[in-house]
Amino acid sequence: MKPLLLLDVDGVLNPMGRPTPDFRRYRCTIGTEVYTVHLNPRHGRRLLDLALTTGAELVWATTWEQHANEWISPRIGLPRLPVIAMGPERTRTEHGEMFKTPHVAAYAGRRPFVWFDDQVWAQDEQYLRVDQGLENFLLIHVDPRHGLTREHLGMAHEWLTLTGFSQGP
Repeated sequence: MKPLLLLDVDGVLNPMGRPTPDFRRYRCTIGTEVYTVHLNPRHGRRLLDLALTTGAELVWATTWEQHANEWISPRIGLPRLPVIAMGPERTRTEHGEMFKTPHVAAYAGRRPFVWFDDQVWAQDEQYLRVDQGLENFLLIHVDPRHGLTREHLGMAHEWLTLTGFSQGP
């Protein structure tokens, strides 16, 4: 089974803090809403390299859903990616997990995955392991002030390689 690399946008690829000079500012219009995002064009190449070396599949796990393919992918050099449908955002969940976590569990099934998100916590791990019976995943909490770093990518590479889930060359 090919492992998954699940990507959030806000807080991960679009940091909430003051962006460093390697980020570019964009204004995205979705419907009647205008969003300002800061994106690092190097993220696309780094994520593609990680996917290539580990044989993993990149997938959007974001409330941007298909809009991530329209607005984020072309600005950081990613192709169109599969999207996990998130449905309406809920503030309360049954076990304290983030509202996206059940959708991620349903999409991943028994496939191993690494999930980059700024809102994954112990409750999400508990939900996935205990309530869903999943074992083969790594949640990587990304500090939303700084976004995705080389260290996060290194953690994913190491986990996929050491656990034997890597399908790379």
